Amino acid sequence: MPIGTNSSTLDTDDQRMEGTSGSQSVSLGPQSAALARLSYVLITPARNEVAFIENTIKAVVAQTLRPVKWVIVSDGSTDGTDEIVTKYTADNPWIELMRMPERRERNFAGKVHAFNAGYARMSDLDHDVMGNLDADITFDEEYFEFLLRKFAENPRLGVAGTPFQDKSVQYDYRIVSDQHVSGACQLFRRECFEEIGGYMPSKAGGIDLLAVTSARMKGWQTRAFLEKSFVHHREMGSAKHGTLHSAFNGGQVDYLLGCDPVWQFCRCIYRLVALRPVVLNGSLCLVGYLWAIVTRAKKVAPPELVRFRRREERRRLLDLFKRALPWGSMRTSSQCH
Repeated sequence: MPIGTNSSTLDTDDQRMEGTSGSQSVSLGPQSAALARLSYVLITPARNEVAFIENTIKAVVAQTLRPVKWVIVSDGSTDGTDEIVTKYTADNPWIELMRMPERRERNFAGKVHAFNAGYARMSDLDHDVMGNLDADITFDEEYFEFLLRKFAENPRLGVAGTPFQDKSVQYDYRIVSDQHVSGACQLFRRECFEEIGGYMPSKAGGIDLLAVTSARMKGWQTRAFLEKSFVHHREMGSAKHGTLHSAFNGGQVDYLLGCDPVWQFCRCIYRLVALRPVVLNGSLCLVGYLWAIVTRAKKVAPPELVRFRRREERRRLLDLFKRALPWGSMRTSSQCH
């Protein structure tokens, strides 16, 4: 089971839940009148997810706070995914299956196009938060209630999510910033999503990172809340290729998305021992990054986003070094007393 927070820790004297249907919303007290009612919608691009999607549907149906609408976009599925979704739409009219024609090429830009097609179905729906949800994850029944309360508490929160549990990857939040929100489940405040212009259709991937970084560049706060997590049932990078190819490709993508060279070098050194296969994972990631430089690959991220990301990474690297050095630890300790 994902790490959860007991419902009693989420309830306060000035908060209450209303309704039990797909149009449920969170109500808060008079001190948050501007955010008195929050509703959300979900979009799930799905391509041949027969092995996982039913459990994802069950997890959403079981939520204490259901979405106003959930559009599952079958992106040319041929394996029975559509039939599984259809089985649940009869008893849950807030779930809609949208079919798209089969396409030969599989890339992340195609996923963005599928997402956009699904979100277009929401144009006439009143909602405050929209979520991009993968078809191979599960979570506890209070997951979305928990995240919507975070939006209600902080009007500058633009993107929210939680860590994930995965067989092949576990983020170390001593290194990874909790400002990054995993693309497998990202919730956006509607105004934030519109301000950043939605997802950037990058064939190389990294659409989640581009969106979250763009939100911070626009002045929004982004946060992965560590109190909960979801389970990612397919190993990251295994949808098309194996682990070693994913490490090399990941290094290339890091360059395309504007990762700072010094940050990337330090990150790959860390991956030498932190990720399996030991040594090979970090080495191939660095080789992929250097290969993209040598071949003069064209960056996907716009120049202003690259500059913003590199400033963030240099600040984080400096903070990490300060914490690691003895006098940095002493300084931090003295500030706490």
